[in-house]
Amino acid sequence: MRYRKLGKTDIELSSVGLGCIGMSAAYGRPNDEEIIATLKRALELGINFWDTADIYGNGANEELISKALVENRDKIFFATKIGFRLKDGYEDPFAPGSTYIDGSPRYIKEAAEKCLKRLKVDTIDLLYLHRVDSKVPIEESVGAMAELVKEGKVRYLGLSECTPEDLKRAYAVNPIAAVQSEYSLLTRDVEKEILPLTKELGITFVPFAPLNRGLLTNKIDVNILDENDFRTGLPRFKGEYLDNNQRLASEFAAIAAEKNITPAQLAIAWVLAQDDNIIPIPGTKRRKYLEENAGAADVNLTAEDLAKIEEVLKKYTNIDPRYSPNEYKFVKK
Repeated sequence: MRYRKLGKTDIELSSVGLGCIGMSAAYGRPNDEEIIATLKRALELGINFWDTADIYGNGANEELISKALVENRDKIFFATKIGFRLKDGYEDPFAPGSTYIDGSPRYIKEAAEKCLKRLKVDTIDLLYLHRVDSKVPIEESVGAMAELVKEGKVRYLGLSECTPEDLKRAYAVNPIAAVQSEYSLLTRDVEKEILPLTKELGITFVPFAPLNRGLLTNKIDVNILDENDFRTGLPRFKGEYLDNNQRLASEFAAIAAEKNITPAQLAIAWVLAQDDNIIPIPGTKRRKYLEENAGAADVNLTAEDLAKIEEVLKKYTNIDPRYSPNEYKFVKK
């Protein structure tokens, strides 16, 4: 495994992290025994950067992660996120209309305390504001998070899916170590402003869904996705968008085959090649995919490889949108 620095710190994080959402939510039914084995295998592979959130499984993911985290605390740098709240009467955070954003200082402190209890740790390594609350000035939200840093309950702060203006205002309150947003070959909006801004400010950029939720693996069969799989409601997995994206994935896979690597490894390697402040967090709940993803850290792409990929992208442009209207409600423009 290769390593990259967290922001302006000396902390070495695996250049390929581990997204843990699918272990408890959104991507079909989990197998806890295989998940624990996957977490242990991550440590063996040198993957020390794990990502969770309090809303994943409504706290269940943090509790699951704690089973491997507590006994290996000095080997893992983990991130969790707060800000989403489940409405009364709902149990599934991914059900339409089930959640809302609360960035109030009072709730931020309450949520962080619950995270600490579920994770069974004294300090959160990296705490993200999961989404910026449009009803609360970001200075107030980040100010509350900064107080948690002063209290020793949090080490570093991050923002998820923020705007450039949000980031600048937050950074003026307290240093921001990481910014998380969706970024892959099929989702490149951050290249316009957010990615250059993180580079300018010395912030680590953490792409989630670098495989575009599995589309770029060229293995997804939408007909057999579990009924509670988050992807069944996403436009990219339906109709004309799906047709476009599957044809794109097939040609992309051919480029990977030429290099004797998998499409997943090529997709993650492409993200890594965009800049040295980027640490993608592909998600998985199985050891075989974890090992495959980890292999991307050793893939070196040439200018010719990158040019071939761009040529494929030019042929298949009917990719968007990445979210349904319900999910877009939580993404500021």
